Amino acid sequence: MMRDGLRQLIGNEPEFEVCGEAEDVSGALAQAEALKPDLAIVDITLRAGNGLELIKDLQIRSPRTAVLVLSMHDESLYAERVLRAGGRGYIMKQEGGKRIIEGIRKVLNGRTFVSENVSAKILDHFSGHGEAKSPIEQLTDREFEVFQLIGRGLGTKEMAEKLHVSVKTIEVHRVNIKEKLGTPTVSDLIRFAVRWTESDSAGSSRK
Repeated sequence: MMRDGLRQLIGNEPEFEVCGEAEDVSGALAQAEALKPDLAIVDITLRAGNGLELIKDLQIRSPRTAVLVLSMHDESLYAERVLRAGGRGYIMKQEGGKRIIEGIRKVLNGRTFVSENVSAKILDHFSGHGEAKSPIEQLTDREFEVFQLIGRGLGTKEMAEKLHVSVKTIEVHRVNIKEKLGTPTVSDLIRFAVRWTESDSAGSSRK
């Protein structure tokens, strides 16, 4: 439904044309390689795979394709990660069609598109005047992904299979996450991750 709405929204603008769409990472990469679009609109939460990893893969498979993220998740947690991964902009889904079209135009014109709050936060970090990053923000993209999977109740083996890595790699990530978040035991980490995931989901659904 979301893709249908986007297709209609973009199709109403005479200078744009939707040349392809996909429902998962493998389909998106195949479409990008075949069609070489000027812009890919990507979500963070995907049926199979992770949006941040998709952005990184797109930089390799189709480097001339700019990426704009459209997601339900709070930009304060994800926008900087998207920009570090190679994305050019971040829009929350509830911002509406006009904002989406504005973002598309700016990104296609070579500009970065984020909210004023995120832009100010990034500038503060570069200038050294910003607030210290929260423990969650200090996680690497992969650690953050593992943290989210822990919050969704996945076990070590399930996470390893989903992320296509070894069980040992997941265990190393979990140790690093525990240290960065200051959770003494695995049980403490699981409780923290579950509460955070539930809070993130509830906050996204309210917006």
